[in-house]
Amino acid sequence: MITDPEDFFTKGCGRCARFGTPDCASQLWSYGLRRLRRICLDMGLEETVKWAHPTYLHKGRNIAILGAFRSDFRLSFMNPGLLNDAEGVLEPQGPNSRVPGALRFTDVAQISEMEPVIRDFLRQLMEHAEVGTKPPKVLVEIQMPDELVEALDTDPELAEAFHGLTPGRQRSYLFNLNQAKQSATRVARIEKFRDKIIAGKGAMER
Repeated sequence: MITDPEDFFTKGCGRCARFGTPDCASQLWSYGLRRLRRICLDMGLEETVKWAHPTYLHKGRNIAILGAFRSDFRLSFMNPGLLNDAEGVLEPQGPNSRVPGALRFTDVAQISEMEPVIRDFLRQLMEHAEVGTKPPKVLVEIQMPDELVEALDTDPELAEAFHGLTPGRQRSYLFNLNQAKQSATRVARIEKFRDKIIAGKGAMER
């Protein structure tokens, strides 16, 4: 993966076989990504690479990160819970995002239209970084599938272990199970996860 921000704009992130080819998503949206980069640098943000993507910091805090996909390119804001999005233009960064924090673009012309908003969001986060404001905690209830409820009711050892997990580890299992469309799939996953739950691990831990 890349370590120099310039490589992202000329070759890509380095995470797939399209790296360094014209087919790389960062090359498909090169002009638009460079426009967003100029705005971030013009605001006085420090540019570095994190997670193989150009990331912009202020006072040591992550402010925003650039991304490119086949269907769009985007500017995602860190700690979006601190933003005042009066126009409601922010979108979730992913299916499990709790707070909308991304601006997606499918046309370079959209950047000119959104530039005042982009600068306002960056300015807000820079001000929060300067005073050390923490984003509010967002508590989201995740539905526990019936199959897990039944498994916990019939397996005291599993129930004790599951309820002893940290909230984050519990959520990792709930997210995974809720993504399965078939009941049989959820039952199979619970059986597969049992040893990990007993061991106190999350769904993605080894």
